[in-house]
Amino acid sequence: MNFRWKYHPTYLRIKYGFKQVLIPLIVFQFIRTIILPTSFDVVILGILALSYVAITLDWC
Repeated sequence: MNFRWKYHPTYLRIKYGFKQVLIPLIVFQFIRTIILPTSFDVVILGILALSYVAITLDWC
């Protein structure tokens, strides 16, 4: 039987490692946005949250 991976195993390791790093970054950025809300902080928080959702829902 010839089985082919949908994604390369190294890509999956990097992707799920990035997912584990994103959670503390999102929490830190959320706290920072609550304390001192600037437009830059809100944009960064949105990008981090969208990245986490994309990885969780397997969009990338």
